[in-house]
Amino acid sequence: MNQKIKFINSNQSTFFTTVRQRVDTYFKEKQISKHANGLMWIKTGVYLTGYFILYGLLISNQFGIWTMLGLAIMLGIFSAFIGFNISHDAIHGSFSSSKKINKLMSHTFILVGANPYVWSISHNIVHHTYTNIHHHDEDIEIAPGLVRVDEDEKVNKIQRYQHFYAFALYGLASLSWVFSKDFLKFFSRKIGQHDPGSHPKKEYFNLFFYKSIYYFMFIVLPLLVLDITWWQFIIGFSMMHFIEGLVLGLVFQLAHVVEGTQFPAPNEAGNMEEAWAVHQLQTTANFARKSGLASFLCGGLNMQIEHHLFPKICHIHYAAISEIVKNTAKEFNLPYLENKTFFTAIHSHYRLLRKLGKEAYQEQMQLKKPSRLQEVPVNG
Repeated sequence: MNQKIKFINSNQSTFFTTVRQRVDTYFKEKQISKHANGLMWIKTGVYLTGYFILYGLLISNQFGIWTMLGLAIMLGIFSAFIGFNISHDAIHGSFSSSKKINKLMSHTFILVGANPYVWSISHNIVHHTYTNIHHHDEDIEIAPGLVRVDEDEKVNKIQRYQHFYAFALYGLASLSWVFSKDFLKFFSRKIGQHDPGSHPKKEYFNLFFYKSIYYFMFIVLPLLVLDITWWQFIIGFSMMHFIEGLVLGLVFQLAHVVEGTQFPAPNEAGNMEEAWAVHQLQTTANFARKSGLASFLCGGLNMQIEHHLFPKICHIHYAAISEIVKNTAKEFNLPYLENKTFFTAIHSHYRLLRKLGKEAYQEQMQLKKPSRLQEVPVNG
């Protein structure tokens, strides 16, 4: 699959023109910016302050081993929140109208252990363009051979249990980012089927420089100043990243790998049958859209439909424009997928994994069984 995918403008392509006009009208009538408002800056302060307080307490060496483990777990959670609420918007250029502020705030991704430049390619370009298209969108390539979300892929024995162990694999996402994923993507000729071309020279320096800072902050310094053994450090470091990865992985999977979302394939000419905006509605789902707490914690990623259609709008406005998007989709007879709560979304994700794993394996084995007519010998 080396062809470059194109989206064919269908009769429903006017949906995006209409919904974009209505959203633009909303901001003009309210006379507000599409970027960060006061609440967004408060959120930013809360998460960054919480992160550094937790790190300072952890590195102070003033607490017992169990308290330090709790601090490490909380630090992992706050790292995920920084990624959702600050870094994600900044890398999309939606945090501020100022490129300098977006650039500055995008560097908060370093606190998560990830590289903002690599993310801007793999997420902003690849994932947002080729959402849920196998062999193109690497965000749904969770663990090849272990987690199956492609119906065309042959299911193996171990995948019968993927609805259980997939959640544990999500916890490894953060460790993968920190130690391997960024390097592999940076030095790969292609990300998915996208060729990023040659990277700016400064990004080579940035990749290794900022990774070194993270390694010093979370590996070297703790081992130097904390009164713990090496194995206690490994447990604390691993738990911090496991929780961080689990939070990050769950939120992203609940947006694209739940019941109702599609995993369309291009036709023989390499084209998608729908317009790009329609494709986003078919492959994306919201959860807990009306929950203020979910929006505060998830950085608006519980409203991925709005985010995929309007990635340049700060997530702080998604709740307000979601009704516009939903009503317009209904008007054009298009899907608007959503789970009412976080837990119903998890259940839906679980059921889909089970369907594509255990149930698919049972169907596959059933097809391999000879029919009764074949088993019974024919007399005379």
